[in-house]
Amino acid sequence: MRRSRPSGKVADRRIRVLLVVFAAVFGVTLARAAWLQTVQASSLASKGASQQHESLVIPAGRGTILDRSGVQLAIGEQATTVYANPREIANPRLVANAAAQTLGVDANVLYPQLADRTKGFVYVARQADPQKAAALKDRHLAGLGFYPEERRFYPLGPVASQVVGFAGIDNRGLAGVELERDSTLSGRPGRETVIKDPLGRVVDVLGSVSERDGHDVYLTIDHTLQAEAEAALRSAVVQWHAKRATATILDPHTGAVLAMATSPGFDANAFPDTTPDLQRNSPVTDVYEPGSTFKLVTVAAALSEHKVTATSAFTLPYSIQVSDKVIHDAEWRPTETMTVGQILARSSNVGAVTLARLVGATGLSSWISRFGFGHDTGIDFPGESAGIVLPRNKWYGSAVGTIPIGQGIAVTPIQLAAAYAAIANHGLWVTPHLVDHVIGGSRPKIDRRRVVSPAIAQELMGMLVNVVAEGTGTLAHVPGYNVAGKTGTADKPDPQTGGYSTSKYVASFVGIVPATAPRLVILVTVDEPHGAIFGGTVAAPVFQQIARFALQYLEVPPDNPSELRSPSTSSSSTATSSPAGG
Repeated sequence: MRRSRPSGKVADRRIRVLLVVFAAVFGVTLARAAWLQTVQASSLASKGASQQHESLVIPAGRGTILDRSGVQLAIGEQATTVYANPREIANPRLVANAAAQTLGVDANVLYPQLADRTKGFVYVARQADPQKAAALKDRHLAGLGFYPEERRFYPLGPVASQVVGFAGIDNRGLAGVELERDSTLSGRPGRETVIKDPLGRVVDVLGSVSERDGHDVYLTIDHTLQAEAEAALRSAVVQWHAKRATATILDPHTGAVLAMATSPGFDANAFPDTTPDLQRNSPVTDVYEPGSTFKLVTVAAALSEHKVTATSAFTLPYSIQVSDKVIHDAEWRPTETMTVGQILARSSNVGAVTLARLVGATGLSSWISRFGFGHDTGIDFPGESAGIVLPRNKWYGSAVGTIPIGQGIAVTPIQLAAAYAAIANHGLWVTPHLVDHVIGGSRPKIDRRRVVSPAIAQELMGMLVNVVAEGTGTLAHVPGYNVAGKTGTADKPDPQTGGYSTSKYVASFVGIVPATAPRLVILVTVDEPHGAIFGGTVAAPVFQQIARFALQYLEVPPDNPSELRSPSTSSSSTATSSPAGG
């Protein structure tokens, strides 16, 4: 039985339906195209451009930090950063294992990042060793990218690390001179606009702005003196089982810091693994009660106010009452007559209080400020402390007895060193500084101001020479040289009791050498020594070790050469000294 063919009408109806469907589809397509070309035109154009164009930052080379003689303290070395596009990686486990084998990264940490295809960029290793990165690149693994980068390296490791500071993984200064001079060292990055194909390959460069490398910075630090000072402090910390020790070496005429050391120290190359406590540059950031080294200010005030002369004599008992406090000398003695010079040489607390009473609280407060205490020195280093100095209207009853002997006041080592440098510089205070000059820039501005007259400075120098010759600082003596200086022994405040500790002290010595033609001011502090506490016993020998080396290294001629012709006399007098107090 034959099937009948569809009638012509049925065929026509089907054709008309197809035409309607085609017309509808065409209409929708046309409407969509019109909508994309009008409403969405700008948006799509922007997306297209962003997919083809990319702006790349070209990092600038960071400037080098050098010591005064040109020895490199911080440099940039070549590194390679490895990155990945997870969307282009077919086998994340294979790539993670390859990176672990060549670069030493943790494959188990890297793998989840490479397997996450929602990300278009992940770091595989920042600032990797260039040779290791090249070995990985030679494996031609899809999805990996490589670009050159600079990383910071400190050739001398721990030498001057607290001064130089360090730069982070993005080559930005995070501490020390690296932070203080970051804008100078960083330079200006360049920029390049490129066109990439769908696979991310650069096919054309549209434009570029060249990078400008950072400027090199020369410090006043001498790396040899710095290393010697650090070695001396390490020995002192071990010998006295101390918590910390510092040394600051200043040129009194220029304010240049030749060395600024703190022990314990750290290797700047390992800064991420170092505690913040070790990273502090204590001579600038830390405060302490100066003890008897502060008596210089009291004596200078009394002389400058013409209340006394160097030979004025006073009958001094062992102790003296000041308001609600009894102040006595460090060691018992009977009532004695002392000149102003002997008060300083023997570090008499009672004598210093007697002089302070002549000056008065208001006058003494003014002189403390004049010497720079309670103010920043202006040293070019971040985080400087101004110290802790009570304004005159907040002085307590016994303040006129405690502050003149260096209690109830807190200073930084750089403040005290600068004050003694002013006496060594004929009464002229000079801003201490760490940066000598910048290549392509001007030298730092150095302020100078008069603190005391040249005549008063000369009188004080004579008194300070006696401190070392026959007073509490005999162990600071350097054969062949006249040394001027002062010892200090200070009780540490006890935050729990609100008073002073009976077992924790800061021993210090600050010296000027050669005394007849000063070249160096050296301040040594030893925090919480055990076995001895006096500055003349603990800190003065450290000064002597540093000063002896520095004078020979800098080829400073002896100002007392006759002493060198009779070494037995010199050595015996030094060996039999027994400093106390101060």
